[in-house]
Amino acid sequence: MPFEASRRDLTVGVIGTGAMGRGIAQVAAAGGMQVLMSDSRPGAADEARGFIDKMLARAAEKGAMTKDEAVGAVNRIRVVGGPEAMKPCQVVIEAIVENLEAKQKLFAELEAVVAPDCILATNTSSLSVTTIASKLKTPQRFAGFHFFNPVPLMKLVEVIDGLQTEGWVGDALMAVGRRMTREPVRLKDAPGFLVNQVGRGFTLEAAHLAYEGIAEFADVDRVMRDVGGFRMGPFELMELTGLDVTHPASELIYRQFFEEPRYRPNLIMRSRYEAGVLGRKSRRGFYDYDAEMKPIVPPEPPAPMARPASVWVSPVDAQGHAALVGLLNSLGIHRETAAKPGPQALILVTPVGEDATTCAVEQGLDPRRTVAVDTLFPMAKRRTLMSTPVTDAVFREAAHGLFAADGVPVTVCRDSPGFIAQRIVAMIVNIGCSIAQSRTAQPADIDKAVMLGLNYPNGPFGFGDVLGPGRVYRVLSSMHRIYGDPRYRPNIWLARRAKLGVSLLTPEP
Repeated sequence: MPFEASRRDLTVGVIGTGAMGRGIAQVAAAGGMQVLMSDSRPGAADEARGFIDKMLARAAEKGAMTKDEAVGAVNRIRVVGGPEAMKPCQVVIEAIVENLEAKQKLFAELEAVVAPDCILATNTSSLSVTTIASKLKTPQRFAGFHFFNPVPLMKLVEVIDGLQTEGWVGDALMAVGRRMTREPVRLKDAPGFLVNQVGRGFTLEAAHLAYEGIAEFADVDRVMRDVGGFRMGPFELMELTGLDVTHPASELIYRQFFEEPRYRPNLIMRSRYEAGVLGRKSRRGFYDYDAEMKPIVPPEPPAPMARPASVWVSPVDAQGHAALVGLLNSLGIHRETAAKPGPQALILVTPVGEDATTCAVEQGLDPRRTVAVDTLFPMAKRRTLMSTPVTDAVFREAAHGLFAADGVPVTVCRDSPGFIAQRIVAMIVNIGCSIAQSRTAQPADIDKAVMLGLNYPNGPFGFGDVLGPGRVYRVLSSMHRIYGDPRYRPNIWLARRAKLGVSLLTPEP
């Protein structure tokens, strides 16, 4: 008999009633399902039901649902004693501690109780779905059903097919997720699934560039908000989630991928994690906190009043040249137009993936007068500059003053292939392409998952297409060439589409 997600008497079991479990129970009950809820800690399930009652009552007060709907949802939730009480369920969702042995033991108990066609699902965020299922007698009915916290507010749910999961199981969970008013995405089992894989590009690359001394934490956060369009910078995000969550997850994904360099963690995270400097929860992290638990953010220094005697823009990168000339014209700046810069000119270069030093040396320019400008991203809210190690302070300050003349803030970082935003966004795109190339998920689903689960302004493929696949490929290729680190090698999915001049969303037959 086929699974009917729309049946009125569909019964869902939820085992584990912490923040995730109670959230799953709430959206299931609100979706019209009968919910059986249990927890190994005495009284925990009753507490969770009371919490759900308050949350649904508050939703009714705000007009998100009627009072009768709220009462009806709570009445569909029943607290039961344990796994042995899950016999009536068509789906059982586990949301207990992230421990492989504990999960396998629970599912072995459930397997002996529930009907043969009952779906068994795990809400794990870090363990392999295939590995959890490996001890089951019927692994074909087992899948991942990964929600995000807080469940009632986060619409995304990842539906993960293990190696032995039968297709109808994932189909059924997709339907159940929709009935819960979630936005499900389908994928194959992989370390970090979709969202936690892509999120490594944001946090780990930020940690790597900070460790290299390229920019301070606050500067990276400002650039990624104002230039990249993210709601929070990477260090702000890690402050909120806590390094006791972020760093172990990062190390686990790195190990699960057999130490794939793209997922290599950084000492700047590990040292803080081991010292207990975890972020907001420890009152100290990448930022310090005041008595009201607000981060103490170092103020930006005022822009210099200095201006260059003259300006020359390198024509090597045509797009960067055009963008920078347009900005200079809007600022009313007269520039030199000769083939070579004059002896007193501020020399501006527009690297895509290169550092200022490489541009100066390869283009035969005076590195003491060279300053690089990031033109790959819009320059309306913030501008990013970087100098070579030998750029004269007079020219660096003149460039800073020039680009801040209209009141737009300027971040000046140390020399780095890819500035700040280029590096981080290129890594996000590259990891997304790697997921698509491995056939873990479809590109559109990867973008959807990232935008819903991480609140990014674009998914990896959206970012890549906005910036241009060819230019993202150039960022990564340049970084790979300069650093010599396989971490930056472009994925073949990106490389092929960049060379063909087509969208990163272009599928393969």
